[in-house]
Amino acid sequence: MSNETFYPLSVPVIRGNESKYVQECLDTEWVSTAGSFVNRLETEFASIVGARHAIACSSGTAALQVALRCAGVCAGEEVIVPTVTFIATANSVSYLGAHPVFVDCDPFYNINVESLRSFLETNTSRREGVTFNKETKRRIAAVVPVHVFGNAVDMDQLVPLCDEFNLAIVEDAAESLGTRYRSGRHSARHSGTIGLLGCFSFNGNKIVTTGGGGMIVTDDDDLASRCRHLTTTAKEDEVRYIHDEIGYNFRLTNLQAAVGVAQLESLSQFLEIKRNNHSVYNRLLDEIPGLDLAATPSYADNNLWMYPVRIDTGLFSMDREELLKALAEHRVQTRPLWQLNHRQSPYSHCMATACPTADRLLAETLCFPCSTNLTDSDVEEIVSRIPR
Repeated sequence: MSNETFYPLSVPVIRGNESKYVQECLDTEWVSTAGSFVNRLETEFASIVGARHAIACSSGTAALQVALRCAGVCAGEEVIVPTVTFIATANSVSYLGAHPVFVDCDPFYNINVESLRSFLETNTSRREGVTFNKETKRRIAAVVPVHVFGNAVDMDQLVPLCDEFNLAIVEDAAESLGTRYRSGRHSARHSGTIGLLGCFSFNGNKIVTTGGGGMIVTDDDDLASRCRHLTTTAKEDEVRYIHDEIGYNFRLTNLQAAVGVAQLESLSQFLEIKRNNHSVYNRLLDEIPGLDLAATPSYADNNLWMYPVRIDTGLFSMDREELLKALAEHRVQTRPLWQLNHRQSPYSHCMATACPTADRLLAETLCFPCSTNLTDSDVEEIVSRIPR
């Protein structure tokens, strides 16, 4: 058994007021879905991202499901989803009885707006302001752009295209807390706040965690009210337990929110560590022919949540799988890009555009450890274990 230190891909850092705030919940016995920390987390999160409303949910997937329903997606309709994203994005569409249609990605792993434009112009028709898929005859209701690895989607190009085809935008910002646009029409806006609704994740591997959980944000008062109503079982009368529609038990607990409030207090520090470690990786990998830290879009200050490394097998001696196995033998956990969604068993029957960029990035990408407890020397040690 190797004596080398193990470096996991991404773990939470719990060093602030998490224990103090959780103990307060235990002492006051406010441990379930009501309590001051849930409200506090929503208020502080909304302030950080610059949204009018924030609604805490039990997971990022739950947040997406509710947001899509509130955006008007109905059973039997279609939603445009990038093939490069965690499968939960597609699942949230399916939970509503709707059908995902998959499109290619751009060089930053995000939805390829030109691929989407080509699909919409070639494969759809419009009647009375509604866009329909020519082949399936289904209404296309929405687009879910995903800010993959914290990289900001090119919303300057996406928004007018969706406006032209009357498609609601529900942003999957699960990985992009802390990402802000620095130029263009959305300059200074936070990812997740540009579409009709945006959704974030607090899973254990995210930049801020509640163990599990998510958040919906929106500037629309009515949508916020409906999201809150649906996530609390659509209860019309809390005293008499009267419900006016089928809702969800998707509210975040006070215990989890207490952890989240403490985590938000460390967000600026976490972002700084991410930037520093990204810089160290970039410098060290620059010395290894065939390995490069993937570029990020210049129009945003990206949160650098994940560190995807691109492998050029013409210059480097190993392909993705070989490098993954070699680093695992040296106790460094890495992960490839997710399997493309249009090739996943549950979605292999779904419509998809040609995805040449996604195919290439899948073959070339391996994500390196990115936890915020890593120091410069840790990154140096990780890189030193790469076979030369």
